[in-house]
Amino acid sequence: MAKKVFVSGCYDMLHSGHVAFFMEAAQLGDLYVGLGSDKTIQDLKARKTINSEEERLFMVKALKVVKDAWINTGNGLLDFEKELRELKPDIFFVNEDGHSLEKEKISKELGIEYVISKRVPHVGLPVRSTTALRQECRIPYRIDLAGGWLDQPYVSKYAAGPVLTICIEPDYEFNDRSGMSTSSRKKAIELWQTDIPAGDKVKLAKTLFCFENPPGTQYVSGSQDSLGIVLPGLNKHWYDKGNYWPTNIQSITDNDTLSWIEDHIYMIPLYPRNSSYNVLDNTHINEEGAARLGKAAQDCWEAIQAKDLKAFGNAFRESFEAQISMFPNMITDGVWEQIESYKDMAYGWKLSGAGGGGYLIFISENPIEPAIKIRIRRGTIE
Repeated sequence: MAKKVFVSGCYDMLHSGHVAFFMEAAQLGDLYVGLGSDKTIQDLKARKTINSEEERLFMVKALKVVKDAWINTGNGLLDFEKELRELKPDIFFVNEDGHSLEKEKISKELGIEYVISKRVPHVGLPVRSTTALRQECRIPYRIDLAGGWLDQPYVSKYAAGPVLTICIEPDYEFNDRSGMSTSSRKKAIELWQTDIPAGDKVKLAKTLFCFENPPGTQYVSGSQDSLGIVLPGLNKHWYDKGNYWPTNIQSITDNDTLSWIEDHIYMIPLYPRNSSYNVLDNTHINEEGAARLGKAAQDCWEAIQAKDLKAFGNAFRESFEAQISMFPNMITDGVWEQIESYKDMAYGWKLSGAGGGGYLIFISENPIEPAIKIRIRRGTIE
């Protein structure tokens, strides 16, 4: 009797990458597919699907490698839980960018083998992703490597210091509300539609910052978001005390350094921040914490220039610890538990953005499986 193999996902704009994934999964047994509902995708990704759930279900069920398919009845990242428990599959099959510790945990609980695939195209066909097929896919994301929060005057008023950002190619559709500057990216898409235009990148970043924060804005998004999206490579933004905009920007765009960072950075998906999350509750912002944060970011910058991986990891972790000393709501017991699962493999770790979920980012000498690998946008600052 054939094994039951379960996969779950959006499968919008069905393409050869999806089909290759289904074919690989079907080699292990009879394939069952749970599709996220339109509502679930709207909630998780803050966008509508191109094809409705009825159309997506029709196309997936028409594939000869699919034994059966349905629309999942739940919501959130585990929207398939009810169907998973009812199906009782032998194997839960996921892509590396679809992996999450929650999926792995529920598989272990139910005695299901958890298999992580690499994204491998069918012979002779290019790698495809839904993100790459979307018109706006060339607008980057950003990761704040160290010093995040010093772009907010209510933090930098205690101590000046740098924030380090890297500009990330949109190879994945990173979850909304996950610390990858998705809100600023949406504003960039409103302004420029498909990609960052030619011109003075710092001026373009300031345009994006002003567009996102018009006069009267109650909560001002930090300028490291717009700068991190627009400026290619690795950038150090220096914030004087109480300033919204940096007084100095230093950039590293050489391929050797950026490749070195890419080789040692690994991202583990967690979950998006819930709508009630408030990182500004229970804060302990003070001179000691702000100065510690700035020093960690400077140490991180120097370690990267020296290509000293241990020093990079230590400074990376120290930046995170300085953040959570001032913003304890950034982290939860569940996130600590997941850090414990990986920390022996890494020199340093932190959460993306303001925490509360999102992605765990690790600095490691050796590959961490399964993890998302990122590409830093190349280019020069004009």
